[in-house]
Amino acid sequence: MKKAFHSIFAMILAGIAVTGCTDEVQLGNSFLDKAPGGSMNLDSIFSNPDYVNQFLTNIYNKQYYGLPYNSGKNQAASPYNGKLDALTDLYQMHWSSCKVWTSYYTGTFSASEDPLISFSNDNVWQIVHQVSVIKENIERVPGMSQQKKDYIVAQAKALQAFAYSLLLPHYGGLPIIESTISDAGGGVGERATFEETVNAIVKWCDEAKDHLYWAYNGNDSESSSLQTGRWTKAGVMALKAQVLWLAASPLYNSNESYYDGTTDAETKNLVWYGNYDASRWQRALQAFEDFWEENRKNGEYYHLYQAEKKTLDGYRLAYRRGYMYDDSPENIHWTKVSGIYGTQGAYSWLDWNTWNVNRNNNSPTLEYINMFPWSDGKPFDFETDMKLDRTYINDKDNSEWKVYTCLSGKYDKLFYKYEFGRVTKKTYMRDPRLYENAVVSGTLGNLALKSPDGKASGNIMELWVGGQNAQSCVKHPTDNTLTESLTSYCPTGFAAYKYVLNRDEWWRDPNMHWNVLTIPDMILMYAECLAECGRNEDAIKQVDLIRARVGMKSIASSYNSSKNLKTDKNNLIEEILRERACELGQTNARYIDMIRRKRTDWMTKQLHGLASFRMIQNAKLEWVRRNAPYFGDDKNSGQTEPGRFEYEPFELMQGKRALWGKDPNSLEVRKWFMMPFPQTEINKGYGLIQNPGW
Repeated sequence: MKKAFHSIFAMILAGIAVTGCTDEVQLGNSFLDKAPGGSMNLDSIFSNPDYVNQFLTNIYNKQYYGLPYNSGKNQAASPYNGKLDALTDLYQMHWSSCKVWTSYYTGTFSASEDPLISFSNDNVWQIVHQVSVIKENIERVPGMSQQKKDYIVAQAKALQAFAYSLLLPHYGGLPIIESTISDAGGGVGERATFEETVNAIVKWCDEAKDHLYWAYNGNDSESSSLQTGRWTKAGVMALKAQVLWLAASPLYNSNESYYDGTTDAETKNLVWYGNYDASRWQRALQAFEDFWEENRKNGEYYHLYQAEKKTLDGYRLAYRRGYMYDDSPENIHWTKVSGIYGTQGAYSWLDWNTWNVNRNNNSPTLEYINMFPWSDGKPFDFETDMKLDRTYINDKDNSEWKVYTCLSGKYDKLFYKYEFGRVTKKTYMRDPRLYENAVVSGTLGNLALKSPDGKASGNIMELWVGGQNAQSCVKHPTDNTLTESLTSYCPTGFAAYKYVLNRDEWWRDPNMHWNVLTIPDMILMYAECLAECGRNEDAIKQVDLIRARVGMKSIASSYNSSKNLKTDKNNLIEEILRERACELGQTNARYIDMIRRKRTDWMTKQLHGLASFRMIQNAKLEWVRRNAPYFGDDKNSGQTEPGRFEYEPFELMQGKRALWGKDPNSLEVRKWFMMPFPQTEINKGYGLIQNPGW
């Protein structure tokens, strides 16, 4: 499938000029007191259908975009802040000047700072304000049919619903704004309850859906694929389902508040419903089934991207093309931005992630790597699948560290199984999604996104200590204690890959989109709703759709028989959460899962890396370490690449998080489920009540 660059991107550029036609919206007194633009400006905009469309397009430009790309833009855009994923157990940041490190890892973040999802600095209220401008003035537009007016208003409502859905999981109840703010028109008002906020988002989605196209499928001129990137009926139905799934989750749908139950935000039901009601899961389930039914009526327009070849490279490309092609059948809604960082010509997150300065490298943890099953679907278990090779004792304090192997006969099988003879045989051993979410030793360096033959090529990636790519990724500063190097490509022993790839595969693409709603996410959210509603076998079938796409057996195969997934809801949900981590890396999904399922155990556990050491045989035929790239005399044996390694797991020390080792049930941990409102906004007195613990 050819990647398309659709006109919504060009229209965003054109729409930037419209920004000056309305006053910028600010919270607090400025937001309350300033009328939305002058009457002459409004007259100009709403006197011409083209100007109205440009005004609408400019609102699209303000949607949340999850890949940091420009320090001069809003909060989420700045690479100096970092990604939500780096606060979970999947990744560790190794740049000490990033907010993730300086404020979150240290535990010093407070309500005087802007969170990674900002209440006041992520364009939410600019969107809300300009949506109201459209709703209040659309009837003034001459020469525009009622159908077109309804279509524009529907898009505006979808934009507002999405803006609110961004803040909902992190802040709870929000002020519900349905009109522009002026001296004569009242103020922002107090926070609505969590339930009222959920219902408002659902209402906007319901009001919008019947005035939107299911997809921009080219069936007529209005639904041309050139409009891809605008909200659709599929998009708002999926957003409704997602919001209801979120709201039914234990953080909000429970008989016990997540904090201590005494704060105003809790007693006024601003951060939760105030009770548990199983029907909330049923309501979410129905929203998903409504989506799937409508998708069936429309010829399964949205579906999983399937592998053309049942090989590792084929599975990897199907997975990658599903999220990276903006016209992929998996992408229900995405966002784009037009800005670049300085003169680099690429999103700074890409340049800073792994390619040049290694500042934003969200390094996968060993905990994440261990979540990926074997290639046939059998769960990977470090304790049983890795074999203890030897234990070293530190004479100074009697501490010990362990070295492991993972061999099939004489050679390795942890990521690839190596068989050397007259013909070298190399077989992939793990879930193909692992190789798309993390770089591991032995993976060929180039699997081009648009590869005509679907085969990887180039040199292998060398992530062992001393390897060409890893170099000094970890070191033994004292007493053989491993620690990460901050300037390394792979300080945990692994490198980030999803949304990054490498220079040969995808270099300096200034049009990368951010996936907001995708089919894999929808399938796994739906599976969770089915499990919560007692339909375990139906949930398993949904998870198996995801696994089959990469060639793995059912999640309920004999490998998982001890977990009784067909009858044990809790075990099944644990497996669904793990599948979500494997499928949805770098999408904020793990962070959302962590907070909505109240997983303080993910917040407080010590995380690890895994150092790999290449092994060679010496003159005595003993296996010894060779901390160097693979070239020269090392290749004299005739092996095309190294085939044996030993491994040392180690505690991550750089950026050691303040919550690691804390009591997961303590208030100092539980407060992190919600983000704080800015104290400056609380102090302005227009109705915000601070979230618990802040």
